[in-house]
Order: sequence, then structure tokens, then C-alpha cells
Amino acid sequence: MPDCSVVVITYNDAARLPRAVRSVLGQSLRDLEVIIADDASTDDTPQVAAGLVAADPRVRYLRRKANSGHCGAPRNDGAEAAAAPYVMFLDSDDELPRHACKSLLTEIERTGAEFVSGQISRLYEASGRLRPYYPSLFARRRVLAGIAEDPELFLDSFSTNKLYDVAWLRERGLRFPEDVHYEDHVFAAELYALARRFAVVPWTVYHWHRARDGTSISLSIDDLDNVRQRVLAARLSDQRLRAHGAADLVPHRQRRFVRQDLRVYLNPLPARDLVWVKEFAAIVRPYLAEVPAEVLAAAAPLEQVCCRLILDDRIEDLRVAAGSLTGERPAPPRAAVRRGGRTYWGTTASPGLDITRLHLAELPFAAARLRHEATEIARDGDRVRMTVRTYDPFGVLATDWTAFLRLGGRRVPITPRPSGEGGYVSEIVFTPTGRCEPRIGFTRASDRHTTTDRIIVDPHLRPIELPGCQVRAEGYAAYLSVRPAPAPSRGRWRWRRLRPALGRRVRRTLWKRVSTPRNKLRAYKLLIRVTRPRPDLALFESDVGKGCCGSPRALYEELRRRDLPIEVVWSLAKGRTGVPPGARRVRRGSWRHLWTMARAGIWVDSHGFPLDYPKPRGTRYLQTWHGQGIKSIGFDAPDLRSDFDRPRAQWRAAVARWDALVSPSAEFSRLFVPSNGYTGRVYRYGTPRCDALVRGEPAGDVRERLDLPPDRRVLLYAPTYRDRAMGSGRSVRADLELMAEELAGEWVLVLRTHPVERYTVPGHLGHFVRSAASYPEVNDLMLASDALLTDYSSVMCDYAITGRPMVFLIDDWDDYRLSERGVYHDLPAIAPGPCVTTTEELVDVLRRLEEEHAAHAARYAAFRELWCADERGDAAARIVDDFFGTAPGAARGTARGAARGATA
Repeated sequence: MPDCSVVVITYNDAARLPRAVRSVLGQSLRDLEVIIADDASTDDTPQVAAGLVAADPRVRYLRRKANSGHCGAPRNDGAEAAAAPYVMFLDSDDELPRHACKSLLTEIERTGAEFVSGQISRLYEASGRLRPYYPSLFARRRVLAGIAEDPELFLDSFSTNKLYDVAWLRERGLRFPEDVHYEDHVFAAELYALARRFAVVPWTVYHWHRARDGTSISLSIDDLDNVRQRVLAARLSDQRLRAHGAADLVPHRQRRFVRQDLRVYLNPLPARDLVWVKEFAAIVRPYLAEVPAEVLAAAAPLEQVCCRLILDDRIEDLRVAAGSLTGERPAPPRAAVRRGGRTYWGTTASPGLDITRLHLAELPFAAARLRHEATEIARDGDRVRMTVRTYDPFGVLATDWTAFLRLGGRRVPITPRPSGEGGYVSEIVFTPTGRCEPRIGFTRASDRHTTTDRIIVDPHLRPIELPGCQVRAEGYAAYLSVRPAPAPSRGRWRWRRLRPALGRRVRRTLWKRVSTPRNKLRAYKLLIRVTRPRPDLALFESDVGKGCCGSPRALYEELRRRDLPIEVVWSLAKGRTGVPPGARRVRRGSWRHLWTMARAGIWVDSHGFPLDYPKPRGTRYLQTWHGQGIKSIGFDAPDLRSDFDRPRAQWRAAVARWDALVSPSAEFSRLFVPSNGYTGRVYRYGTPRCDALVRGEPAGDVRERLDLPPDRRVLLYAPTYRDRAMGSGRSVRADLELMAEELAGEWVLVLRTHPVERYTVPGHLGHFVRSAASYPEVNDLMLASDALLTDYSSVMCDYAITGRPMVFLIDDWDDYRLSERGVYHDLPAIAPGPCVTTTEELVDVLRRLEEEHAAHAARYAAFRELWCADERGDAAARIVDDFFGTAPGAARGTARGAARGATA
């Protein structure tokens, strides 16, 4: 008896069937069988299956006498024939990852579950990209005593991403319906109704292929019969739940219909003709009318609006509303009504049209939403001429403004005129080039804040061909886009056109081969042997080239203030801008960067210049570092405390390049210096970047730049990253939605994520949250704030200089200190403010912040003494005195003093 049976259903898919079967036969679990269940294919499937059976004794072939027309019958055939105690289902156009069977088998045996469900991921064949389906459902490995413990799992109504106990299926009489598409929805509903113990695992167990020209049932959404079948499956699913005494679960399954099933058809609705939309609404309306009002009210606001419009048979409005369901920044409505503090879609204040939760009417001007529709668009020679109607549903254009059309980096002034029906009309002529998404922008005269939005066009707009580019509609919402013209067919190319392109390609290829990291390092090592550093040339870098900020920037400003004869070049990563006046820039990692590294007699940075690059003889290196605090660092940090020799040797050599180190405090010296194996000169003058905090001098008007309301208090939220989830956005652990609901009337939250994080603020929180991830100087944010919310970030030590309240959200404290990063201090014991573990606690603390701040006064004073005792506001001046001197000659003299290793 094999350990696992995998049923591969197929119909007229001879070309892809071998791929699916091979994905099973190649499993790390060897003791399994493959059952090919053929629904009476009329192509070469029997011959292909026969070859697979002959090639491997683990393969069996079943063939129905007549096609059933649905997937349920072949799945049942395969399940009945399964010889193993556990079974999986696989479609012939999909694949299983190599360890799917073994990992699921291990889990079902470990947990004693009736079935195990794992992550299903779409595999886009055109790009090879994997995209997890609702990853939040599978984020935690767990065992559930029934679907009632997590009704969200109704979103997982697949039959293919699960391993089932065959005996349990047969005992319960669980079979797929054989007369309906979306049979897995009905099967899953009954499965959840009967299961008393099932497991969920977070790893991917199924690759759901999405071919560019796919013809599967789930992709046949243009067919109105497909809509009928999905509605029928929803009804049957509800009936199965009720039949098994689980009527209380029906609203949860109906939420899945509104959130997932209905959205499949609503997303492309703007491109449908009115006849199709009307028929679609007629098919869906009877089922929607049975869905309880509380289920619709729990849907996303625009989903709720679409349901209301279907029920009211408002077909044209439905098509417009559906266009706002997709895109990074979905389009606002043409009109909105505000009544009693609520906002409604359209021109009537109907409960089913309530969009208050989107907070579109409360956004700051820079994030305000306008709707631009191109009513006419045509080619005019080498230009495009269009008429654009602008709708202002929330009345943001009440003051003086100027308008423009933005084409990538270009701006074309435009003159919108009042339309007479509310809103504005613009006649626009422009010359498109390259690749861009045209946007119309309005700039408010009072503060120069600008809001921009894309232009909506007819989804059926025929591409406008122009020299070198094409103007067309893109996406379900049909936004105007400019794209490079498609390359002519190969047969039409002539050698005179082909030769320049080939030349450029050859040059690029040769340059890439020459410019490898290994070749650059070799060239650099040769350069430092044959050139001498210039004592009056300094190379500065902050945060691995992400900007010109922090302590290096403070030192640079002090150099400029004194007008010292030192030429400064800033190293910036690709795409970064903002070089201060009087300095040059080089792109980090470029050949010019390597030349500057070799020639600069002074290096200054806050993180570390490229590893493996030795310092030129005679060059002096000032390491300012970028923070202090409780987190483990250097050889104590996770990436270096392992037994791998090369990373440790690499970092040891990098530290050995430093000639001087800026130490903010005695505690920093106690922890940082030995944990990095540093033995050189230490400057105990405070931190140059903190001089501004001591003096209380912001470099810019943060409130105006971030459009912060003058009547709101500012909470700076600055969490640090998690080593095991870097770039995932999981460091933002506070429930921002709950905070917005509870605190938006009094506070505005400025979110400063760590530079390595990737987090996008949800659009409906724009009224409460301002993203400051790219704001150039964190000091300005600290000085503009009224309080700090953080976790384990080093920003707490700098913020203590301000004396303002701090709150610490440390819900993962045990995991962070024991297995994630590791710490030097017990934060709950020394924190200069309250430590909370839930957002509810956080909200409560913020409501009585002054009281909490006063209660922690003694701790706050001790914390400042520990980390900030040396901060006097003159660190930059004293370090420039010691390290740079007054001229290049003095700098050479200082180098001889630094070599003695004295500690300031």
C-alpha cells in the first residue's frame, strides 16, 4: 500500500498532463501512486497516459466512457480507486512542489487531523512569478477544532491544496457534486461542516498555473453561464451547511461570495457592455437579495456599494463603481454626499452606499482624490488631443490653484474651466514619449502642496500609434498609459536599423562582463597600489548611500561653516538624489565611485563602505555609526554570531579599516567597541547628528511638508526591522486601523519605518497616517512630534534628548530577545515610558499620556543619563577640530596623533 494517492484529473490536456504527473513522480515522498482520471478525452490523452503508465509502475489510468462536463465525476473516480490511506487532487495543468506530499503527510500523521490544508500559489507562466493566494490565511501553522475557530478559511475553498484521510472521507460519505462547475466550493463547504479537527500549514503545497492563453473554468469569466454556475455553487454550499446543522456558518460563507466570487466578475466590469452588465446583475441579484444586511455591511465599502447598485438595478453606476475596485490608488466617485459626519457614494445618502470607512473626504490635500475622465481622445499629427472632465467629489479645489498634465518628469500647464455641472473641463494637447502614466495635477497656491491622479479612458480605446510610442488604455479601470511602440516584425527590419541596436547591445554586454564585482575589486586594488590619496579630498556616505543625512551630514555642514579647504564627494545609491550644496556625488558601486575611494584621503560614513575593499595607505576613516541602544550588534548579532568564518573575517577586516569611531555614550563604548573588536581611537563628544536635537533646531517645516493638521498632536511611530522578516513590513505591529478609529480626532501618526523595510500605508488610513519612510532627516520628525512610539529601535536613545514622552509596543519581546535579535538590556526594566503588548493598551496609554510620562520621570532621567550624558550640542564642532583640523596639512598631523590610539 502506498503512503499517498494523488488523483490527476484531465480532459483534452495531453500536452500538459506529463508535466503534472512528473511533478508527482518527482516528489521527495517516493512511496506514492498517481491515478490519472480522464473525463473521456478526445485528444491524445489516452496515448500519453499509456506511455506514463508504461514508464512508471506507480501510475494508473482510469477513463470514463462519456464526458461528464464537470470536474466532480473524475475526482470521485480517483478517490474511489485510491489505494493509499491519504489522497490529494491535482489538475493536469498544474503542479505540486517537490515536498508537498511528504510535508503534508508528516503533518497529518503528527496532528491526527482529518485533512491538512497548505498555501496555494498562482504561478504565472509568462514571468515564472509565484503569488500566494490569501497568504494571511496560511501565515500560522495550527490545528483547528472546526471552521468556527477561523471562518475566514471559507476563502480557501480549493480541493487541490489539501491532503485528506481517505477512511474519514469514505466514512462521512464526502463526494464531489457531479453536475456543477465550482464543485470544489460545494465540496469544501461540506468538508468544513463535517470536520472536527484539521490542520493548516504555511508553506506552498500547490502551484496553480496561470497561462497567458488559459481556458480553465476559473478563467472563463466572460461567459454568463460561468456566472450562473458560480451562483449555483454558492446556493448549494449554503444548503450543505444547513443540512449538516451549520446554519450559523452560512453568513461567513456568504462573506466569501461577496469578497471573492463576486469580485472575479466586478473587477473587469468597466470593460463590459451594458447588456452584459445588466444580464450579470440579473443573475446575481436573487442570491444577493438573500444575503443578510449585516454580511453586506461587513464587506469593503466599494464592494458594498456595488452590491447595493446590483440590488437597485443601477447598471451604469455599477460599471463606474466597479472601476474603483482595482489599482494601486482606485479612482474616487464622480460625486459624493456628506451627511451627519458620514460620506456616501453618488448623489444620495443611502446606507448601502456608505463609504465613510475610506476616509476619502478627510485626506490632506497632497493625498486628496479627484477623478479625471477623458471624454474625447484622438491623434493630432505627432500629438494627442483630448478633452478631460475633472470631478471634485469632496470639494478640495475650493482655493486658488494651478493645474498641469504630468508626463513622467515633464509638466504641461493646463487651464481647466468650470463645467457648469460641477467639476472642470480641460482641453489638452501633448506630445507623448517613452513610458509613463499621464496624470493631472493641481497645486494649491497657499502652500504649494500638489495632488495628482491618473486619467480614466474608454476601456475600448484603440491604441493611438505615434512615432516611438503608443497611447492606450491599461488595466481593468482603463487608465491612460504611454508605452514604447511595439518593435516591428523581424521581417520588416532592415540592416541599417538593426546595426545600431546590435551595437548598443554588444556594448552593454561587454560592459556588463567587464563591470563584475570581482573585476571592480581587482581594479580597485590595483588603483590603490599605483595612486596616492589626496588629503584634501573626502568621501562621505550615509546609510549605505540612501541619502545625505545623519552624522556625516552634520560633519559636512560644520566643514562648510568653517570653509575648510576639503573637497567633499557624496556616495549615493542608484536613483538617490539630494546632494547638499557645494558637494559632488558619485553613484555607489560605479567605476567613478571606486576611483574616488582610491583617491580620497578621508572616508566618513555611518554604516560601512563596501566590504572587502581595503583602505588606501594614508587614507583616514572616520566611522560615525548610526545609532545605539539595547539590540545586539557586531559579532553578537544573528548574522555574525554563527560559526561561519568568512562573514566574521570579512567584518573584522572592515572594522580594522576604521581610524576613529564616534561614541555617543559610555554605555555605547562598553557594548559596541568589544562586540565589534574595535581597538582604535574613540571620540566621546556626543553624536553629531544629535546636535540639532540638543539645540531643538529642525532643518525644515515638517508639519507643512507632511501636511499635518495644526490642531492634532503628532505621534512618531518608528519601529525597527525583524531580522527574520526583513523587508516584509511586519515590523509595523500596531493595528493602525484601530488607532485611526480611536485617536484620529486628536492625533496624527507619522510612520517612519526602518530603511530596509517595505511597507505601504493602506489608502483608507491616509487621513490619520503620514508615511515618512523617505523623509530625509529623522531629527526633523522627532522635533516635530509630541511623542514617540517604538519597539526596540535605537531611535529611543536619540529621542530621550527631547525629554518628550515615549511608549514601547513590545508584543514580541520574548521572541525578539531570545531567538530573533538578542538584547543587552531588559527593556521593560529600563524603559523611560510604558511598555504595552496590544494596540488596545497603547490607545489607553495615549489617552492618559501626561500621567504616564510623569509616572516614568525617574526612569526617564536614568535612561538619559545612561545614553545621552555626553550630548551637549557641540559634537560636530569638536570632532572636526580633532579629526579634520583646520587644513589638509593639519589633517595629516591629526592622522599621526590618531595612530597612537588615544581615547578622547
